[in-house]
Amino acid sequence: MQVVATAGHVDHGKSSLVRAITGGEPGPPDGEPSGGPALDLEFASTTLPSGERLAFVDVPGHERFMGTMLAGVGPVPAVLLAVAADQGWMPQTEEHLAAVDALGVRHGVLAVTRSDLADPTIALRQARERVAKTALRGSEAVTVSAATGAGLDQLTAALDRLAARLPVPDETAPVRLWVDRARAGAGAAVVTGTLTAGTVEAEDELILMPAGERVRVRHVGSAAGEPAARVRGVARVELHLGGVRSDRLARGMALVSPGRWTPTGSVDVRTRFGEASGRLARQMILHIGSAAVAVRLRPLGPDTARLTLNSRLPLHVGDSALLRDPARRAVAGVSVLDVRPPTLVRRGAGAARARELASWPDRPDGGLVLRRYGVLRRSELTVMGCAAPPAALSIEFPDGRGDGRPGDEWLADPDHWEDLHRRLAAELDRHAAAHPLAPGLSLESARLRLGLPSRRLVAALVREPLHLREGRVYGPPPALAPDTSAAVRRVLAGLGPFETPSAERMAESGLTPGELAAAGRAGALLYLAGGLVLPPGAGDEALRVLSGLPQPFTVGTASRALGADRRTTVALLEHLDRRGLTRRAGDRRVLGEGDGPDAPAPGK
Repeated sequence: MQVVATAGHVDHGKSSLVRAITGGEPGPPDGEPSGGPALDLEFASTTLPSGERLAFVDVPGHERFMGTMLAGVGPVPAVLLAVAADQGWMPQTEEHLAAVDALGVRHGVLAVTRSDLADPTIALRQARERVAKTALRGSEAVTVSAATGAGLDQLTAALDRLAARLPVPDETAPVRLWVDRARAGAGAAVVTGTLTAGTVEAEDELILMPAGERVRVRHVGSAAGEPAARVRGVARVELHLGGVRSDRLARGMALVSPGRWTPTGSVDVRTRFGEASGRLARQMILHIGSAAVAVRLRPLGPDTARLTLNSRLPLHVGDSALLRDPARRAVAGVSVLDVRPPTLVRRGAGAARARELASWPDRPDGGLVLRRYGVLRRSELTVMGCAAPPAALSIEFPDGRGDGRPGDEWLADPDHWEDLHRRLAAELDRHAAAHPLAPGLSLESARLRLGLPSRRLVAALVREPLHLREGRVYGPPPALAPDTSAAVRRVLAGLGPFETPSAERMAESGLTPGELAAAGRAGALLYLAGGLVLPPGAGDEALRVLSGLPQPFTVGTASRALGADRRTTVALLEHLDRRGLTRRAGDRRVLGEGDGPDAPAPGK
């Protein structure tokens, strides 16, 4: 099935054409009263000579119903533009064409109607001249009379050729059905709309926007009201919904696939107005699909702007929409560039954002979006409507999870990831110079300095010569003198993970407290309060053991689990306390927040 909307001045024969082509009277869906002739959206369908099913959305032509007209045209891929031969080009014809052009509709048929009342030559020439300046240029033109039937076969053939040229939508695409009618049905709420892509079938779960409620599809119907197991876009569909009352549904709402769209109240857009965005009104109405939402406009660059919406809409990067100023009867097309735009609070932020957006195409791809953010979850790219770029770096974690969320993963722009690694090394150098006795950065401190959304990403950045130990990131370890390294190896030889060398062995080593502290900073050993020494990695191994204990635990329980004496256990726990990896809970301890749930699992 394909769907075509009518357009044109009031009383130029749009409904008469639909009636003549389909053999039926355009009207509302079955079971719903009509709003009266030319007052609301009306629907009809027919089978073309090729066998293709064609549905019509017949829109009102009066200037007072421009919002209704846009609700009908908004979701459809093609239009049938009617111009009466006896009246020629009229103001509402111009306004309808401007709206269709602003919405980016590129497919249509021009019909010069009422050719039995006047010579259609002048009207046809006027229409062709104006259409040639829009995205509809190249559309077939036909002269026709619904009263006499002259030209109807040619019009039907032109519509058949139009239907064959229309793009084939992706039946696996995420669903976004803009509601244009809602009513109460037999035990369920019923909505109708134009499904532009994707597939809907009974028992599907959808999200009703802007409320964000989950609803279930009980039954699916086609344009003719016939039940169907499933419907694929493009099609006129009727859905019977469970989980929502009909009085809570209205035109302009949307039913969308869960987790596939970004519900947003702020977007950055490129404007198509013929003049600078600064010439647009600051308060306008945004039309997309069947929705009409009041917005506040902030000009950024000559052709870019920030829109703040008074209601959340489910959008993708690259969506086309229309801005309308009812007072001036002016329209401007917009392309959505960013559905998660940054805040603009600092001085000069707006100008900087305008410079950034100036180079963006109307339909940014996943590569550009990922470069903009640097690091994103794959699911975040999905809800923006972008595919992951082939060059994206997939960030893997030791436990195989993206951020504690099964099935999710982080993606990074390769250049940005390398820059983050260099910045982390530089931050570690600065911190070590300022704090020589405590050179490492906690994962949370490093996260804040790098502006990353997760501590786990900091851990993933760590590679030689950087290293991660006990929840802290360290730069390249300082080089130890050869004799100091040899002495450390002799002291630790043959020791268990929580076994301290004897006083005699320490004395024989000749290692001074300063050399032991240096060896600790180099990662050659773990140097604890009171001069106690443990093999390197003892802290990580202790966390692994302690994570298996019932929480909270006592010093005695920890000592038995570690197989260490009480003095060593207390010193080790105090060391972990200082790192935030354990914390006191009365006379007991629990594993601390450390670097939180995003930190690497103990022992990793």
